[in-house]
Amino acid sequence: MSNPVKIAYTAIATAEGGRDGRVASSDGRLDVVVRPPKELGGSGEGTNPEQLFAAGYAACFQSALFVVARRAKADVTGCEVTAQVGIGPDAEGGYALAVELAVKLPSLPADQARQLVEAAHQVCPYSNATRGNIEVALSIV
Repeated sequence: MSNPVKIAYTAIATAEGGRDGRVASSDGRLDVVVRPPKELGGSGEGTNPEQLFAAGYAACFQSALFVVARRAKADVTGCEVTAQVGIGPDAEGGYALAVELAVKLPSLPADQARQLVEAAHQVCPYSNATRGNIEVALSIV
């Protein structure tokens, strides 16, 4: 487990009503209605924690990919990262998440793309936070 040597930034968000309420950041830049998706018995009329996690992971992973690409002097023009976050019951009676990160690197050969994606997976804070806790599948598309 790796902890920050120094905290450079802290995000603060408050939830009211859980999965059927509202989530807002302390600076007011994020203020969204959350509703359970239809697949979990909700109305689906709002975002949900899994979508927010997918958005954050995709953005963070792409930034990590930019870092490792810059170090390798690799051209990542046209790069896209799509995160799929699934939720479902686990064997212990709770719920668990599974993640797939699909990475598009059209300007690179497949072997170099795979190396960069693997390197980004070691650098990304979301990957480091989930490693050993959530199954994260990586694919090059």
